[in-house]
Parts: sequence; C-alpha cells; structure tokens
Amino acid sequence: MALFPAFADVSEASGGGASRKELDWLSNPSFCVGNLTSLSQRTEEVTALAAEGSPLTRSPLRSELSGESDTSRTATQVSRKRKKEKKKKRKHQHRKKAKRRHDQSSSGGSESDTDSGKDRSSRSIKDSQKESEKPSQGSDAVGAAVAGHRSIWLEDNQTLAEVFMTDRKPDPANWEYKSLYRGDIARYKRKGDSCLGINPKKQCISWEGTSAVKKHAHKHLERYFTKKNVGLMRTEGIAVCGNTEPPSSEPVPFIPVKDSADVATPVATWLNPLGIYDQSTTQWLQGQGPLEQEPKQPDSQQDRESAVLKARVEEFNRKVRENPRDTQLWMAFVAFQDEVMRSPGLCALEDGEQEKHRKSLKLLLEKKLAVLERAIESNPSSVDLKLAKLQLCAEFWEPSALAKEWQKLLFLHPNNTDLWQRYLSFCQSQFGTFSVSKLHSLYGKCLSTLSAVKDGSILSHPVLPGTEEAMFALFLQQCHFLRQAGHSEKVISLFQAMVDFTFFKPDSVKELPTKVQVEFFEPFWDSGEPRVGEKGARGWRAWMHQQERGGWVLVNPDEDEEEPEEDDQEIKDKTLPRWQIWLAVERSRDQRHWRPWRPDKTKKQTEEDCEDPERQVLFDDIGQSLIRLSNPGLHFRLIEAFLQFLGVPSGFLPPASCLYLAMDESSVFDSELYDEKPLTYFNPSFSGISCVGYMEQLGCPRWTKGHSREGEDFIRNVFHLVLPLFSGKQKSQLCLSWLRYEVAKVIWCLHTKKKRLKSQGKNCKKLAKNLLKEPENRNNFCLWKQYAHLEWLLGNIEDARKVFDTALSMAGSSELKDRELCELSLLYAELEMELSPDLRGAATGRAVHVLTRLTESSPYGPYTGQVMATQVLKARKAYERALQDCLGQTCASDPAPAESLDCLGSLVRCFMLFQYLTVGIDAAVQIYGQVFAKLKGSVLPEGPGLEDSARSQSLSSVLEAVTLMHTSLLRFHMNSSVYPLAPLRETLSEALKLYPGNQVLWRAYVQIQNKSHSANKTRRFLDVVTRSAKHLEPWLFAIEAEQMRRRLVDSVQRVGGREVHATIPETGLTHRIRNLFENAIRSDKGSQCPLLWRMYLNFLVSLGNKERSKGVFYKALQSCPWAKVLYMDAMEYFPDELQEILDVMTEKELRVRLPLEELELLLED
Repeated sequence: MALFPAFADVSEASGGGASRKELDWLSNPSFCVGNLTSLSQRTEEVTALAAEGSPLTRSPLRSELSGESDTSRTATQVSRKRKKEKKKKRKHQHRKKAKRRHDQSSSGGSESDTDSGKDRSSRSIKDSQKESEKPSQGSDAVGAAVAGHRSIWLEDNQTLAEVFMTDRKPDPANWEYKSLYRGDIARYKRKGDSCLGINPKKQCISWEGTSAVKKHAHKHLERYFTKKNVGLMRTEGIAVCGNTEPPSSEPVPFIPVKDSADVATPVATWLNPLGIYDQSTTQWLQGQGPLEQEPKQPDSQQDRESAVLKARVEEFNRKVRENPRDTQLWMAFVAFQDEVMRSPGLCALEDGEQEKHRKSLKLLLEKKLAVLERAIESNPSSVDLKLAKLQLCAEFWEPSALAKEWQKLLFLHPNNTDLWQRYLSFCQSQFGTFSVSKLHSLYGKCLSTLSAVKDGSILSHPVLPGTEEAMFALFLQQCHFLRQAGHSEKVISLFQAMVDFTFFKPDSVKELPTKVQVEFFEPFWDSGEPRVGEKGARGWRAWMHQQERGGWVLVNPDEDEEEPEEDDQEIKDKTLPRWQIWLAVERSRDQRHWRPWRPDKTKKQTEEDCEDPERQVLFDDIGQSLIRLSNPGLHFRLIEAFLQFLGVPSGFLPPASCLYLAMDESSVFDSELYDEKPLTYFNPSFSGISCVGYMEQLGCPRWTKGHSREGEDFIRNVFHLVLPLFSGKQKSQLCLSWLRYEVAKVIWCLHTKKKRLKSQGKNCKKLAKNLLKEPENRNNFCLWKQYAHLEWLLGNIEDARKVFDTALSMAGSSELKDRELCELSLLYAELEMELSPDLRGAATGRAVHVLTRLTESSPYGPYTGQVMATQVLKARKAYERALQDCLGQTCASDPAPAESLDCLGSLVRCFMLFQYLTVGIDAAVQIYGQVFAKLKGSVLPEGPGLEDSARSQSLSSVLEAVTLMHTSLLRFHMNSSVYPLAPLRETLSEALKLYPGNQVLWRAYVQIQNKSHSANKTRRFLDVVTRSAKHLEPWLFAIEAEQMRRRLVDSVQRVGGREVHATIPETGLTHRIRNLFENAIRSDKGSQCPLLWRMYLNFLVSLGNKERSKGVFYKALQSCPWAKVLYMDAMEYFPDELQEILDVMTEKELRVRLPLEELELLLED
C-alpha cells in the first residue's frame, strides 16, 4: 500500500525497476485499507454514543458472552473505575509538572502551547501506529486503544487464543538463583508426598526440605533440683477432703454414678407445658432472679487466705480513697504488695500461672510503682514517696537517668538532709560514674548548700529541725569515705581546719555567713603557720591578732630536737614475689605517711621538695566542706571523732547513717580478752572501724600499738591543744581517753612485744601521775580507777591496791549516790575476784570488804580481815533500800532526775556482785530479773515527746549495762564452777532482741552457742532476729557463728593433715554460709558495707573457687568502689591481676602510694 493513498495510482503506473526502488519509501507494507475503514467507523460510533450519554463500559461483544454473571460485571466495573482514577491522577500530576515548567520558562506561552500540542499529536499518532501493528487484532481492541485504554480485556477479544502470548526472552534469575521468586508462586499446602499424573510404580519425586513426618525430640528426664521442678515443689498442695457420705457396710460391685433420673423432674405448668425447662429457666421466664444463696465458705486454706487478702486490698483502697493525704498509709499499701504477690491464688490469672506470677519480681515492682505514682499525684510535695519511687526505679532505669531524677529532686528540696545523705550514698555506690575527686566535690557542694540554707542565704527553703546534727553526720561520712579511699592526708586536714574553724575563730568574723568566714579562713590556712597537732600551733584567732600587730616573731628551734633520719630501706626481702613486696611497702607507707606534708621553714624546704605531691593538701580540697557548729555538744563530739580517727579509744561511735559505710575491719569478732577476763576485760570499742594508717589484711587482731614517733607527737600535741578548751565532765572524759590509749598500748606489749613493756609502762604511769597532779583531776575517780588498773596489769598488785585504797579514802561517805565511786569500788572487787576465782580465800574477802564499806557512812579503811556477818546484813539492807529508791524515782510518771539514772546502773551492778559473793549466783540472777522486769516496759515508750524519747534512751543504756554485767557474771561463774548453760542462753536471747546492735552481747552469744553440738536453736533465733532487726550486726554474727562451726568441723576432719571421717556431720554448711552472705548483701546497709564484702571474698577464696571469687570481687566493686582494702585483698587473693587492679585504682583515683614503675626502680637498686 502506498504511503500516500491519493497517489497510489501514480506509483503503480511507473513500471521501471529503478524508478520503483527509488519510490519504495512511499509505500507502507503494514498498512491496509480495511484498518482505516474500520477505524473511521469505530470513531463515528463512539462519538454517537457519547452524544447520546450512554456509558462506555460495555463493548458490542458483551452481549455475546452470555455466561458472565452479575458478580463478574460488578468486579469489572470496579476495576475499570480504579484504573480511570489512577489515570486521572497521572494526568493531574503531569499537568502540574507542565505548569511548573511553564512558570519557569522565559519564552512565550504561545510557543509552549504549540510545542505541547505537537507533542500530543505526535504521541497519539505513534500510539495508533503501534496498535495497528498488532496482527489479527479485532476492531474492539483498536477502538479501545483509540479511547485511551491500554489494557486488553477478555471480553473485548473475539477469540481466547489471541489473549495469551509467549515470552521467548529468557529470565536470567531462573539460573542465577536456586529457586523461583516466592511472589511468582501461588501459595499452596501440599498433602502427602505424591504427585498427580505420574506412575507411582515407575516414577517418584524427592521433595526437598523437611519431611511432613514430625520428628519427636528426645525428652530428657529432669531432676528434682531443676528450675521447673523446684517451682512445682514450692506450690501448695491441694487439700484432700474426705467423703461426706458414710461408707456402706455392704460391698458394691461398681461405683454408682448419679444419673439424670435421680434429678427431680420439673412439673408441667403453663410456662413449661412440656416439662423440659429447668428451674432457673422457668424463673427467668417468670421475670424472677435466682434465689439468694448463702455465701459459699472457702473449702481450703488457700481460698480462705485469698479471701482475707482480697478483703485487705479492698480496705486499703477504701482508706487511700478517703485519706489520700496520708503518706504513711500509702507506704503501708506499697509494702502490702509483697504480701499480695506471695499469695498463690490472688494474682494468678489461670491455673498454670500461679507460680509464674508469684515469682515475678517485675510484676511486683510494676504494681508498687503504680501505687506510688497514684500516691505522688495525691501528695506532690511528699519527699518520702518520691524517695521510695527512686529506690524502686533503680531496678528499671539506667544510672544516668536515675541520677538526673535525683538532681531534680534535690533542686526542689535542697534543705532536706536525709535526701542529701541518700543521694551521696547512691553516687558513692555507682561504679560506672564513680571517682574520688567527683564525689569529694559533691560532698563539698552538699555541705556548702546546707550551710547557705542554715545561714538564711537561700530564702525559698527554711531550715528543717536537726539540720546541724545531720550536717555533722555528713561531714563524718565524708571523712570516712576519704579514709577508706586512702586519702588520709585530706582527712587529717579536714579535722585540723574544722578544729580551728570551730574553737579558734576570731570574734570579728563570728557573725558573718559561713561562706564569708571560709574566705577569711583561707589566708590563715595558706600562711604556713602551725596547725592543730603540729608543734607550736596556737590557732586562727591568735594568728589573726598577731597579724594585726605585725606578724610572728620567728624563734630558732633547738638543734637537739632534730629527729633522726628514717631508714630508707623499705624493701626488706627482694626475693619475695612482686605482689607481696608491693603490699608490704604500700601498708608501710600508709602507716607512716598519714599526716599531710608541709614544708619545714627551719630546714628551708619548699613545696617542690615533696616527693609525693598527693601528700600536700590545698585549701580548695577542704574549703567547701567547712561547716559552722553552734551546739556545744557537737563541739565535744567533733574532738571525740578526731581522736577516734587517730586510733584513740574515745568511745565515739559514728552516726547510724554512716556506721556500716565506715565498718571495714574484723575487730567486731575479737573476743580473746573477753574470754580471759569477762569481768574486767578492756574494751576499746572500735566497732569494726579502722583508724588512719591501718589497712591490714582481714583476720589480723586489732591491737592499739600506736603510731610512729611523729604520729605519737601529733596525738600528744592535739591533747595539749584541746584539753584547755573544755572543763568538768568533758575534760575528764578527754583525759580518760588519753590514758586509755596508753593503757591499750601496754596491753599490746603484754601480748606481743614484751621487750617494750617496761618502757611503755613507765611512760603510761608518768602520764597518769601528771594528769592526777592537776588540781581539777585530783578527785577524778575515773582517772584513779584507770591508774590503779594500769598498775594491776603491769603486775604490781600491792601498788594497785594502794592506789585503790587512796582513792576510796578520799571519797568520804556518799551513801551509794556517786556513780564514779561505785564504778571504782566495782572494778576493785572484780579484780580481786579474778585473782582468786575459787570464791574461797583472802581475795574474795577483800572484794566483800570493798562492797560493804561502800554502803557505810564512815570513811573507807584498808582491808584488815574477814568481814563480820552483821556488816554484811547492814550492807544488804542498804543496797535494797537504795535500789528501791532509784527504781521508784526512775519509773515514776514524771521525768526521772539525771542523778538517779546515772547512779542506777552502777548501783545494780554493785548489788549483783555483792549478792553473788555473799549468797550465790541465784541471788544475783534474782536481782537482775527484778530490775529487768521493772525497766523493760519503760525502755521503749510510745510517747511522741522529745523528753520521753531521751528518758527511754537513758533507761535503755542503763538496762543494757546491767545486762552486760549479768552475762559477764554468769560467764565468770561458769568458768569457775559447774552451772547450766540455759540461763545464760535465755538471758542473751532476751537481751539481743532488745539490743540487736550490741556487739559485746553478740560475741558472748556466738561463743557459748559454738559449744553446742546442735545448731538448730541458734539458727532459728538468728533467723528471727535477722528478719526483724534493722541492724547489720545480726547478719555479721550469724555468718561468724556458721564459720566458727565450719572451722570446728575442718579441724576435726583434718587431724595431722589427713582426711578423716567427720564426727560432727554438717551437710550443706558451705551453702548455708553462702546463702547468708547473699541475703545480707541484698539489704541497703549490707550492700554498702566493706567489711561484709571482705568476709564474703575471704570465704570464697578459702573454698578454692577462684573464678567465683573474682566474680564476687567485681560485684563488690559495683557497690563499694571506694574501699581500698577490697583492692588490696584482691591483690593478695589474685596475684596475677596486680596490674589490672592497679589500673582500676588509678582510674577511680584511689590513693596509690607505690606505683609499679617506682617498685621496678626499687627492685633494680
């Protein structure tokens, strides 16, 4: 066909071959006239239909396909509508793009319209040509192409064979991948392994993949101790109920089953004409409800407990709804959730979920958190509720998020001291963010903020009651933290600054705020003048006055007082392992270098001469921690705490908030002196808290052996400086502490180094005589008593008796009202009793003489012979009368006078000892029972007043002292004669329930219980006390009791180094001790107690389990990262980890006095 039909004849007329080839471009072989004719006809029909308004959704061939259903028609219409909508969207988007291009073009609009028109016309021509190129295409398909339909529909084709076409282009994915694309394969589920169309006899198919046959895994039998079976064993059993019907006497061949015939047949009525409805259906048809049944009683114990718990839950919900402001009620509701979750059936959703919900800690924490959030919504200003929430969220949140919440809470309540204490303890136990410098600055920020609140600088928050005492407790907690981290120099500097800042403050700055006073104190600190404990120290006030007058006058020191140079040979034996050398040198430097280093101006030293820069303490290290103490009682406690840090037994105990944080050595278990002399033993009262310079290994006996020569001079200078600051009873107490310190060193020489006993005894007697020569101490019976005890310890019995007689003759007649005189007579009698424990002889007569003359009004006379019976009777009547008077005054409703309280304890102890010497042990026990019954009800009154609480505390201390005397007397009697153990055990059990924190009572209880072959009673008692008491001592001594039993078993099993059969079988003793440790460290106080972690680590190392011991060591660091003794114990237990442990210490900024590089240099020399 010609390309131009109008000139077709011209092309056909030309007959030349060459000319025909030239005109081939005018012909179009793919075009035929029939296509053009049908195309024009179809266009006319479509235009006519559009003019008539008929829809274009049906084709002329639609009527021919009579088999189509209405459903297929509807689906076809919906699909066509969707395609039209998609096409309209594409056209709309194309128009937007064209419009955007039109706005951006700079040419005229007519040109763009012309171009777009040309493009549209050319595209339509090309489309029509493409449609016409398809062979054997029906007229309907061509019409659809013209109308804009690109798809080929099944209804639009005359023949079905032309619908499908063969794609001969290969797909490389078929051989590139191992299988077909999952989207091209229809989903199916194969039934069986056969295939249709194959001969099963000759052909088979091997299906790849898993077989349809299920492989039954071999189920291993689980033992009883697995987690699943242990949970099943812990579930409560089902109650077995007996048959209510009495058994028949005749045997039956089968078990009868109730049939429907046994049930009563319903009567036919007008509502139930057929008699097929039961009673409940009939009642429903009548519009009636079921009859009210009696409440079903719970069948089992479990149901009854669940009913009780449900009732309590409802009661709590009602109470918190009626009293939403009661924070204590909310806290009780939170604590009640533990009891709810322990119930097996209350929170279980299904039968199989009881154990899971009961054991789910997360569910319990979520329930508690939900209750606390409701409580905080009702009480947004309650600090206790927010604290409880933070403690609970520690299980959920990250430490960083928890620290931010703490900071937000402190920003809202900067005047809350309890909140500060908890926050510091939290930061102190976070290993990831812990460092010594960071926490030290945090302590300074805390104290400076509280000082500003106390001064009134922060106007938005008032001062809460007890702020000053809490600030002093936080200051002591900071000092213990620095001591345990190894920074002893900073501790001593803090106490030096506080003593000057408190006692030697100039009058001109006393009324200024604390921050301004600290600024005035800085020049004195940096001036280089002698401080507290140094020779020539005069205080801040004297320095300020002298500066106003022109400065100090320097005096050249005497050359004779120069101290000899110390031996530089620190390593005694270089053949030892490196870790042993490091530990020895480190401990040696800790003992010698606990004082801060300062340049000696007389020797022309400067700061550059210090070999260890860490020994110098700058003012920036202590300035923020200085606080102002206005309470005179806190002034004396500050000096007591300072002396306790120096190792002087001043009798000071840290506050309860930081007691267990500071406990890091095992002197709480030392009972050697108590076992030797239960009546007159020397109790230094260290309470497991070490002093500066003391970092010995666990288990070493704690002896007060003193410091180096420089350290002793430092302590002596402290006493000389602070003694003039006090008077009366406080000054007497300081003198007694000084003398007790020297006596403790004498006791150490008696047990260890007897070569130094003579010189130490001479120095101690010299000090005692010098103290007694002072006018205010001549009638101080406490000093006389200590001096006489010193002579007795040195073996000078006659000299000691002379001292006692002299002191008693000075007293005159006091009629049992002088507490110090009673104490003096009591010690004299006890020493005479221990000298002759058989209760027959002159020594016992001396003791009776001393206690008898105490009751007489005549002056005391020395012992001349046996005491007459009439004197004994008169003394007993005097004791009884004095005891009744004191008890009457003490237990009266009005507040008891202080004199009667002071005298009561000493009087009872003297009377008990007198009765024991004259009548017997039963008489002494009777006196104790009488006093105990009288005072027990008054120890813990529930009165809210401060006077009542102070009175209760005084009575508690009196009863505690009487109980100690009673137990000591029983132990003494058991050592000298035969006496049952039950009275002593019962006494200790009753006393420990009242005083669970008394270490002396616990030591006595553990010692006597260790002699028993059966530990069941001890374990039951310890379990009761540990569950109820808030102290940590029950846990410590429960562990010590089990370890003593384990050591006993080991000593029996290993005779001569060989293994023998155990005569005392103890199964599971090791696991019991480990369980006690785990339960103890779960508590808040136990997790931050370095002593408990040291004991746990030592126990695991003794078992030989090195890997488990390492795990416990790193777990201990998570809770106590500041305790240097833990790192030193780990170096001793794991010598291979020396470098790693030192790296951790350096990273956390703990005090390392001997780096490994210096150790290598010392070993090379």
